[in-house]
Amino acid sequence: MPRSALTATHAAAVQPLTWLAGGAASPASTATPPLTCASARMRHLKEIPQVPETATGADDRLITVLAQRYGLEHCQLTQLLIGQGTINFHASCADREVFVKNYPGNADLPGERAAIGLSALAGRHGVAVARVLPSRGGEVIEASAGIAVSVWEWMPGRVITGKLTPAHHEQAGTALGRIHAAFAELPASTGSAPQVTEWRTASVGELSAAISQLLTIIEQRAARGDSGTFDTEAARTLTERLGDIGLIPGLLAELPELTAQILHGDYSPVNLLFDGERLSAVLDFRPPDPFLISYDLGRMAFYPNTVARDPGWMSAARTMITAYQDANPGVPAADIRACARVALLQLLGSLYGVRQHYLKPGLFQDDLDEFWLLRHRAAGILLSHLADTDALLHALTATPTRH
Repeated sequence: MPRSALTATHAAAVQPLTWLAGGAASPASTATPPLTCASARMRHLKEIPQVPETATGADDRLITVLAQRYGLEHCQLTQLLIGQGTINFHASCADREVFVKNYPGNADLPGERAAIGLSALAGRHGVAVARVLPSRGGEVIEASAGIAVSVWEWMPGRVITGKLTPAHHEQAGTALGRIHAAFAELPASTGSAPQVTEWRTASVGELSAAISQLLTIIEQRAARGDSGTFDTEAARTLTERLGDIGLIPGLLAELPELTAQILHGDYSPVNLLFDGERLSAVLDFRPPDPFLISYDLGRMAFYPNTVARDPGWMSAARTMITAYQDANPGVPAADIRACARVALLQLLGSLYGVRQHYLKPGLFQDDLDEFWLLRHRAAGILLSHLADTDALLHALTATPTRH
């Protein structure tokens, strides 16, 4: 598989794979965990944690676990160059193909089990999801052998992060609408949402200091004669970002009160599997930590790859959001009207990709570098088209049937 294969959180091109990126469970699963999260994680505010390369002998240990705990014999493993939070494998076994997720030692396994429960719930509400295969002990994440894994059915289709068709956008909107409508009924969706408070009161000073730190590192590299092409681009984009973050407090202040509830948490094209024009699976649900509906909606409707590369990104957003409204007609109009601004704020306040480059490189750092540049470009486009996206979203919520 080429080095540019898709990651769990980002990608830059269409990758014709047949795979399951983990994090989707079937309603038929007999091992659905409780929909709670032992420790809230800042999934919406912080980057997915980076995991180390596989340890020596890890393949042999996984093969043993698959045989002893899952009854999957004679498996041949191929590590997939996807995912920043887990190490992922395709396993070709005697009687079937499966997808295997290997969790790092610091993973929040109760949270990950709860995320699997969310995908099972989504499946019961008409969302296309994949089936997690419980171990012989009925566990959705098997950790008894000193290595934490989940095993999934191998799904047909591919992830598309290039240009999506109108049918793709429509199905993505319908699925997210169903997810939000279903998850709104969970008890945790009516509780407190500390992540929202933290997000609304984020310190621009801390962000400015982080940017300055990265610019200093770039300057030091240049002084040593170690600069490369990305250093030049990083210096340019970080300097531009330093000039834009002063807008964040005003943009936050203009937001109305918005709905927070349990979400998918990482809803984007890289977590959608399409078999032709058909959405075959929604992947990689995150642990159930309440956050803004506008975040999930804006992340997909105004995804950086789409905004930065598709001249028809406004039309794509209209198609996706209209389908979302049809599937979740009770969503407040304010949450829809704010989704582009929330997407913009999330981009302006994140250094994901460039921070890793200089402080702690990820598994597939070249992809992270490209994703940073795409996110920065998308932020600039959204900022310059703020009046246009406001007008679009107000028009979509102007009909009497919208709340």
